[in-house]
Amino acid sequence: MSTLRDVETLLSKLSRAEKAQVLQWVVRDLGDAFPGIETNVEVCGGEPCIVRTRVPVWLLVQARRLGASEAQSSCWSAIPP
Repeated sequence: MSTLRDVETLLSKLSRAEKAQVLQWVVRDLGDAFPGIETNVEVCGGEPCIVRTRVPVWLLVQARRLGASEAQSSCWSAIPP
């Protein structure tokens, strides 16, 4: 935890602009952790899909409507592109 305290101390010494730059770096670093949804005309006919997969969003929505649990629905996103 000392690293976090060091970061907190350093952040308090930064200007607002410098803090904004650090925040951009953190967001960019975490961006891949939470994939999200993308639309690409060359993938699934342009249907919105889970990022880096060919799993269309409508498939997950329909699975949930039919009673699939979140765990069961998330299995679809584990299928490689």
